[in-house]
Amino acid sequence: MVSTQIDKDEDRVDCSVADTPPTRHRLAGTAMAFTFAAFCYMLTLVLCAALIFFVIWQIIAFDELRTDFKNPIDQSNPTRALVVPEYSIHGLFCLMFMCAGEWVTLGLNIPLLFYHLWRFFHRPADGSEVMYDPVSVMNADILNYCQKESWCKLGFYLLSFFYYLYR
Repeated sequence: MVSTQIDKDEDRVDCSVADTPPTRHRLAGTAMAFTFAAFCYMLTLVLCAALIFFVIWQIIAFDELRTDFKNPIDQSNPTRALVVPEYSIHGLFCLMFMCAGEWVTLGLNIPLLFYHLWRFFHRPADGSEVMYDPVSVMNADILNYCQKESWCKLGFYLLSFFYYLYR
């Protein structure tokens, strides 16, 4: 027998009736709630993709400096412009996860946050917000360090992206 709309209406349980407790409703307890933690993971997933692009851009920029395709001054200006947004976005991740009570995820992000804070407060002595000074970044040791730092961050952000995706 084919069920009709009338049959479906008869099967419904009316929770507005005073003698029917809402716990007897057919869908009670099966609906998923959209929590702040879920919002944090979704926003972090999108912003983590942006951080991956930032770091890939830095890797390409440092590689161009290594192979002398670009002028260090022209290359360092856009690279420096990405540092503070990267650090701010990652700080926002940690703040959101702390407010959401996601302690494991916060614990995974804290080491990079501390590194970002250390790196920001130990920038060159001129007091500016530059991380990559065009003159010093041409030093082979500093260029190697900056490139390794970018590769490590890329690995961290990629692992974090998939963690946030499947969390």
